[in-house]
Amino acid sequence: MSINIFAFAVPFFLFFIGLEYFIGRKYRKNIHHFRESIANLNVGVAERLIDLFTASSFYFFYDYLHRHFALFQMEPNLLLWIALILGTDLLWYWYHRLGHEVNLFWAAHIVHHQSEDFNYTTGTRITILQAVVRTAFWSVLPVIGFPAEMISTVLVIHGLYPFFTHTQLIGNLGILEYLLVTPSHHRVHHASNDIYLDKNYGDMFIIWDKLFGTFAKETVPPQYGLTKSLDSYSFLWQHFHYFVELGIAIKQQKGIINKLKIIFGKPEDFDSNIRPTAEKIFRIERTKQSTPTKLKTYVLIQMAITMGVLFGLLLLEKHIPFGLQVAVAIIILLTLINIGAILEQRRWVFYLEYLRLVGVSLTLWCVSPTPISIIVMAYVVVLSFIYFQSLKSYYIQLIYG
Repeated sequence: MSINIFAFAVPFFLFFIGLEYFIGRKYRKNIHHFRESIANLNVGVAERLIDLFTASSFYFFYDYLHRHFALFQMEPNLLLWIALILGTDLLWYWYHRLGHEVNLFWAAHIVHHQSEDFNYTTGTRITILQAVVRTAFWSVLPVIGFPAEMISTVLVIHGLYPFFTHTQLIGNLGILEYLLVTPSHHRVHHASNDIYLDKNYGDMFIIWDKLFGTFAKETVPPQYGLTKSLDSYSFLWQHFHYFVELGIAIKQQKGIINKLKIIFGKPEDFDSNIRPTAEKIFRIERTKQSTPTKLKTYVLIQMAITMGVLFGLLLLEKHIPFGLQVAVAIIILLTLINIGAILEQRRWVFYLEYLRLVGVSLTLWCVSPTPISIIVMAYVVVLSFIYFQSLKSYYIQLIYG
C-alpha cells in the first residue's frame, strides 16, 4: 500500500518539540508557555492540513513555467544543485525582507512573529498565505531553467532547516556563525528590541544579510513577539487581524494613490491605533487570566487527537476519497478554532463544540455506517457531551466569577 512519507514530518517535529521541552525543564529554562505553544501548534497544524490540498499545485506551477518559459535547459549536476540552493536562499531573503517592509506581505507573514515564545513550536508557525507569497518569488527559478523536480527537492530541505533555528537552547556555534543562519541569528530576527528590528532575514545562509546591510549580532537578551502585542490566541484573529486593519486603513484614505500607499507602505508607518477599532468591530476581547488545569487537560486531549488524525490523513491521503478528506479537514479546522476559543475562555465555544461533534458523527457515519461504528460513534459523542456539559458550569463560573 502506497503511503505519503511526508506525513512523518508530523511525528518528526513533535519529537524535537518534546525533546526541547524536556531539556528546557531539566536545565530550568522557562522557554515554553502553555497557551503560546498550543497557539503555535494550531497554526502549524492548519498549514500542514491545507498543504494536503495545495502542495501538488505548487509543483505543477513550477513545472508549467519550466516547460513553457524556461530561458535555459539545464541538466542536474553538482554545480547546478549548489547554484539552486544559493538562488533559492537569495530569493527567500528578498521575499522575507519585503515580507517585513510591505504591508500587504506583512499581513501574510505577521502570524509567524506573533508568539512571545521562541522555541520549536514557533518554528511550526507558518501559514499557507506565506507559502503562496513565497511561491510567487520562487517562480523565477523555473523560468531561469531549474527543473521542477530539483526545485521541489531543495524546497523540502529549505523548509526543514529553519525549524531548528527556532530555539533558545543552542548558543554560539563558532565558525558556523559566519556562514549559516544559526539560532543566535534567528533569535535576533524574532526579537522586538529596537536594535534588532528588521535584521537577519536569511533562512539558511547569513551571507545575504551581511551583503545587504541587514545583519545584527545577538548582544542583549531578545524580547520576542510583535512591537505591539496582539494579546490574542484566537486562531482566526491571529490569521486575519492585519488584513482587517489594512481594510480599515484603506477605507479611511481618499483617492487610489493614498490607498495604494497603505497597501504597499511600510508596517512601521502603519497607524497602530487602528487595531483597537478592528477589535471593537469584531468584538475581540483581550485575553483573560491564565488557563486553569481542567481546561488545559481538555485542550491537550483535543490536540493529541487532532495530531493523530492529521498524521493518518496525510499518511493515507492516496486511499481516502476527496470528499472525506474535505470533511475531516473541516472538523480539524473547527477543532483549532475551538481550542483558540478555550484558551481565551470564550463562552460561545460550546456552540462550536456541539457543531464539531455533529460533524464528527456525520463523518463517522459516512465512513462506516455499521452497527459497530454506530456504537463507537454514540459512545464518543455522548461522553463528549456529558464531559463538556460538566465543563460548562465550571467554565461560566470562571468567566463571570
